[in-house]
Amino acid sequence: MHLTQNHVDWKSILDPFSILYIIAGVFCAAAALEMFLLPNQFLDGGVTGMAIIVNLHYGVNINLLLVAFNIPFLWLGWKKIGKTFAVQSTFSIFLLVLVLEFVSFTPITNDMVLSAVFGGVLMGVGIGLILRGGGLIDGFEVITEFVHKNSPLSASEITMFFNSLIFLFAALFFGIEPAMYSIITYFTAIKMTDYIVDGLEEYTALTIISKNDEEVKKLIVKQFGKAISVYKGERGYLPEAFDIKYPCDIIMTVVTRLEVHRIKLAVQEIDPTAFFYLQTIKEVKGGQIKHVGKKHG
Repeated sequence: MHLTQNHVDWKSILDPFSILYIIAGVFCAAAALEMFLLPNQFLDGGVTGMAIIVNLHYGVNINLLLVAFNIPFLWLGWKKIGKTFAVQSTFSIFLLVLVLEFVSFTPITNDMVLSAVFGGVLMGVGIGLILRGGGLIDGFEVITEFVHKNSPLSASEITMFFNSLIFLFAALFFGIEPAMYSIITYFTAIKMTDYIVDGLEEYTALTIISKNDEEVKKLIVKQFGKAISVYKGERGYLPEAFDIKYPCDIIMTVVTRLEVHRIKLAVQEIDPTAFFYLQTIKEVKGGQIKHVGKKHG
């Protein structure tokens, strides 16, 4: 979201997969609200949470509140983030309002814990699908991004601060217990959103520096069936022997969490002094990622 688009990319907006993601996400979010959150006075974070507080405490129509509260954020998104993003988000929010207005979802449980957990799961799935489609249903993300650019605080710290205020108001208006359940709902939704956006199978960039680099390359490619990238570098520069250095190939490959341990053990059989470091990857496309080939040992 850091790059501002000065024009509307209608090709992206009208992409069938983007539209399907948004529609599916909106139905999930609407079901979460009507089946779990609203009947139990539970909140999600952000604009949705503020709308629920005003709806439950003052009786104002939640659909009207969702539109009214999101308009300033959509305008800010149009100006500061991108016109395509703003159009897709506007579509997502108005579609959510229409679904809430014309589609009825029946609550399925009175259990508070089940409502908090499954309401969060369903809301997280909905938000994640909408994000994958290029939009959002909560303009709070926009203000977080904007404040983050103009503040020493991180985006997560800003989000936590504002949402803490929302849960404080929930505690004042509805009591401590609903506010505590709301926190469960909120964090469940965050984790589910991460899973939907980033994928259930997390990838890791594994970088290896070894004196036996040729053997390590053959091991990873031939035995584990993984593609590699090789950088020319130097190893050495130890504190007790700073002037001693050797040319080497620095080997990088992308693996799943389940493969990291097996590859490290196999490499250590070749070179017990091999140096590893890991980096988490949010998304991987192209190349040879999922093909594992022969299983080692």
